[in-house]
Amino acid sequence: MSRKKKAVSTRKSSGRNKSGAASLIRFLKSAGASALAAFGAASCALHPQLRDWPDLDQVLAKLEWPQASSAVAPPAAPADGYVQTSFAQCPQFFPGKPPVVPAAYTLRELCFSSFAILHSGQTKTPVFVVERLNRRALQAGQGLPRTDKFYAEGRLPASERAELADYRGSGYSRGHMAPAGDMADEQGMAQSFSLANMVPQNQAHNGGPWNQIEGDTRKYVQRAAGDVYVFTGPVFAARPPTIGQGRVAVPGHLFKLVYDATTRRSWVHWQANDAATKAGPPISYEEFVRRTGMHLLPALAPLL
Repeated sequence: MSRKKKAVSTRKSSGRNKSGAASLIRFLKSAGASALAAFGAASCALHPQLRDWPDLDQVLAKLEWPQASSAVAPPAAPADGYVQTSFAQCPQFFPGKPPVVPAAYTLRELCFSSFAILHSGQTKTPVFVVERLNRRALQAGQGLPRTDKFYAEGRLPASERAELADYRGSGYSRGHMAPAGDMADEQGMAQSFSLANMVPQNQAHNGGPWNQIEGDTRKYVQRAAGDVYVFTGPVFAARPPTIGQGRVAVPGHLFKLVYDATTRRSWVHWQANDAATKAGPPISYEEFVRRTGMHLLPALAPLL
């Protein structure tokens, strides 16, 4: 064999070795994360005093699982008291220009594989969570096992995020804003259990009318001709109650805005975060803007 052929052969072999090594590393990370999760669950079951140690979420973050981009603060608020969000790292979740929302301190943009979040460090909950859904994605996720592995969002500063201990014993559910049932793959499922995607939700409401709204939304998406954008989030009173040492704010209401990009129809489910809440007719997008000041679909209505 000539020197040239030997060199080509060596390069090909080296490339295969590198590819194999990368695959092995990814496998070990995935297996390690699963083993750590199983070990942590078993340890906490046998020894309740260990529930807050070790910090499994930090370990998983070091393993880069689940993978997601860093938190980004939106631009400074203009003089009119509103802020134009950017979401430059994940524009695919929006049907055009990203939302314009009332200015507030400690807003941060978080991109995940299947949804995006505007997070508030004041309430330690989302301002909104947005998903782009379609029939193909929902069909891909059918039968996907639910993980139920909640974790604190390590990309947020400790002073701005909810912790597992805040919800423990609070009497409230960790209510998904982007539902686990909407996820198309294992990565999206894992990421949906970030506490950045949660609000303290009344348990009866979460399992009753709100669960019905989530299911009805998926049924609509299954019938839709194309993409359907869904914005979900909390609405707070001027002085909301809080839970935990981290003082995570409890919303008075929850909303789910559904926008069909093909028909350009939109509607908003508006629900009190209360056990007595019943499923009722939605409100219009214009009424939603009037109540919240949030322009989640800026192209559909002028600013107030």
